[in-house]
Amino acid sequence: MAPPYQIRADYDARTIVVYQAYAPAIADSALRAGRFVTPFSFHRMTWIKPSFMWLMHRSNWARKPGQERVLAVRMTREGWEEALSRAVLTTADPAAVAEAAVHVQWDPERSPRGAALNHYSIQVGIGRHLIRTFTDDWVVSLTDLTPQVRKAASLIQTGHAARAQRLFPTERAYPLPRALENHLSPGG
Repeated sequence: MAPPYQIRADYDARTIVVYQAYAPAIADSALRAGRFVTPFSFHRMTWIKPSFMWLMHRSNWARKPGQERVLAVRMTREGWEEALSRAVLTTADPAAVAEAAVHVQWDPERSPRGAALNHYSIQVGIGRHLIRTFTDDWVVSLTDLTPQVRKAASLIQTGHAARAQRLFPTERAYPLPRALENHLSPGG
C-alpha cells in the first residue's frame, strides 16, 4: 500500500510534469510564445499540480470557466525541488504561511469520476516573488493537453473509463530527498 502522502508524477531524469488549467487567452499566448507571457499574471501565486487526476477534478475536465485549457508544464526537477525546499505547509502557523515563498497543501487524490481516494496529492503554490524564476528558469516546455482531456472526459461520460485511462499520463512515486520528505510531511 502506498503511503498516504506521496508525490506521484510523470517525470524523467531531468524534468517533472505539473499541470495547470487556464482561460484560452492565457493558454494560447503561452503556447504561441513557448513560455508564460501576459495575460498570465506574474503578480499572484500560481498553483502547480503533478497529479493529472487532481487537476481534472479541480477544472471539471477543463469545463470550469477560466479553466477550459489544460497545459502540461514540464519543469526542471532542480526547480521543483528548490520550490519544495522553500515551501511551508498551508496548515502551519499563519504568520509563517504569509511569509512563505511557496505554499504546499495536500488534498485527497481523485478518481476519474471525482471521488476522493484514501491518499493525498500535493498542490504547490509558487508565490509572486518566485514566479519569474518559475516561468523563466524552471519551465522547460508547455504542451496543450486539452484535446486529450476532452476525449477522456467524453469516454468517461459514455461509460468507457478503461479506454479513457489510456489517455492519462503515467504517474509514479517521485523520489524526494529524505530531508524534503520530512519537510513536506503534514505530521513532520
